[in-house]
Amino acid sequence: MTTPSAPRAFAEKLGGAPHSKTSLRLWLRLLSCSMIIERRIRSRLEAEFQTTLPRFDVMAALEREPDGLTMSQLSAALLVSNGNVTGIVNRLIEELLVVRTLESDDRRVATVRLTRKGRETFQRMARAHEAWVDKMFAGLNEAQMEQLMKLLAEVRHSIDENAD
Repeated sequence: MTTPSAPRAFAEKLGGAPHSKTSLRLWLRLLSCSMIIERRIRSRLEAEFQTTLPRFDVMAALEREPDGLTMSQLSAALLVSNGNVTGIVNRLIEELLVVRTLESDDRRVATVRLTRKGRETFQRMARAHEAWVDKMFAGLNEAQMEQLMKLLAEVRHSIDENAD
C-alpha cells in the first residue's frame, strides 16, 4: 500500500481542488499586503496626528454622513459593536470633534455627527492618508491598478458566491 504524496494529500484534505495551494498562497499574500498597509497607516496616524485608525474610521464614516448617524448605524457601518464605538465617540466628544444629540421621539437613540472642528481635523488627516496610500502604490501604473481592482472584484465575487 502506498501513501499519497504530501501535495496530493493536502489537496485531498481541501476537497481536491487542483489550485488549493495556490489559493492558500494568494490568501496569505493578500493578508500580508493588507497587514503591512494597515500597520503603516496606524503608525503614520499616531506619529502625525496622535490618533488611532479606529478614531479615523469613525470620523470617516461621519464625514460621509453630514446629518450624522445613530450609534447603531455607525457600528453597522464600521462592522463593530456599539461598545467599541461608544468609547471612541465619547473621547471625540471630549475633544469637541463630534457632537451627540438625542432624538426627541426616542431619548434612547443618539445621533452623532462631526463638528466643524471635527470636519476640518478629519479633512487634514484624510489628505495625508490619501498621500500615504498613493505613495505605497506608486510602483504601480494606472493600468496595473485598474487590472488589480478588477481582479480583486472577481475575488470578492468568488468569495461571496462560494461562502458556506
